[in-house]
Order: sequence, then C-alpha cells, then structure tokens
Amino acid sequence: MNYISKNIKHLRSLKKLSQEGIAEELNVTRSRIGSYEENRSAPTIEFLIAFSDYFKIPIDILLRNDLTKAKDFSFIELNNQRVLFPITVDDANENLIEVVPVKASAGYLAGYDDPEYIEQLQKIKLPFLPTGKHRAFPIKGDSMLPMKDGSFVIGRFIEDRSEIKSGRTYVLVTLNDGMVYKRVYNEIDLNNTLVLKSDNKIYNEYSVPINEVLEIWEFTCSINTQEYTQEELKISSILGMFNELGIELEALKKATN
Repeated sequence: MNYISKNIKHLRSLKKLSQEGIAEELNVTRSRIGSYEENRSAPTIEFLIAFSDYFKIPIDILLRNDLTKAKDFSFIELNNQRVLFPITVDDANENLIEVVPVKASAGYLAGYDDPEYIEQLQKIKLPFLPTGKHRAFPIKGDSMLPMKDGSFVIGRFIEDRSEIKSGRTYVLVTLNDGMVYKRVYNEIDLNNTLVLKSDNKIYNEYSVPINEVLEIWEFTCSINTQEYTQEELKISSILGMFNELGIELEALKKATN
C-alpha cells in the first residue's frame, strides 16, 4: 500500500507548517501540495527526493510505512536519516513500546534499523513511562547485579549523545559487542569514547568508541521475571555496601593525592 499522501500531510502537520509553508520550503506551488495530500495526483520523483531530503526519511519508508502512527516528530535518526517512527499508539491513543525478546536479541543488531523488523516485535503498554521513545530489552548474565538474568530493562532512546550522563545505566547497541547493559561514563569530549562498567565488580570496565555505538537507551525502569529469594536480597545488600565503600575509598584516595 502507498501511504505517501497521508504521510505528506502528517509530516507537514508535525512540523507545524501550512501547505504554503511546505511549498515554499520545497520550491513548489501550494496547489501541488494540496493535490498530493488529497491523493488527486502522484508526487513526482523530483518532489519525493526533495521531500525525503527535507525530512531526512528514506523514500522507501515514506511510500511503504504509515507514519501517522507517530504522534510527534522525534524520529530516531540513524546515519543521518530518520528511519523509525518512535511512538506508536493503540486505538485508545495509549503509547506502545516494542519488546525485544530473548530469542531475538541476537538478531537485533541486524534488524535495529529495519522498520519491518521493528514492526513485527511484540508491543506492550506501560502508561507510567515519561515522554519519549521507549523499548524493552532482555538482560543476560550477572554483570549488573542485582538485575537478574531474564529481566527486562525499559530504556528511553537518546538521540543527542551530549545527553549521556556519567554514572547512569544504559542499554547500548554496539558495532562489535552487540547489545549490552552497563553503567556508562561519558568521555566523548576527552577522547570520543564511552567507558562501560558493570555493577558486578568481577567484570572489568572497557571503553567503546562513540562511532561504534549504534543506539543508546537510558534506563527508565526494569521488569523482573523471577522473584528474589531472601538470600539473594541479603547478598545484593552486601554487594551494594561494598560497592559504595569502594566508591568512597576511591574518592578518599584521589583527595589525598
């Protein structure tokens, strides 16, 4: 199905542009915009190229995807093109978020920028989330205790890398390490890298060049799929105290040097 007429109108509305306004931006007449939006005529190739460049959305996406599912203009930008509409809603206008299942997590690296792959992911509704684009990612291993293996982290998409705040946790999709959940320290201004640390201190920290980070999602909340035992909660509390003690000792060491 060709969605171009409704997409032209919707994207223009998201930009808060009149038909005259978008016509002026693209150097065409207002009547042409009206004709395209009302599906009375098909846009020319030249117009589609200009429209695609202006909104940074590939022509294929404009033609084959219903972008009216997006209710704001915070499209995810990848490789200088906005290819995924972020916020989908149900019939009651409630936000939906995609869930990356455990079995599909290995394929996420190949499909993260493929709208058809994202479209087929199962969706859930969490009405308490703040504004922004969110996605749910599965957690594997024990590097981020007390987060248990099999839990899900809900992350808010970070488009502007300057928003990355040191010491907070993020899900990162990286070129060489795949999908990871770590505590991140922003050293972009220093050497164009992010330092990734595990809360479980048996794992070593490591650095990732910012140009190898394909996506980054800031922790919003988590969903545990298994109940904690009393023993696990005790161990978690002890680990937390040791971690805090380590931070205090590190700060003291720096202060005395």
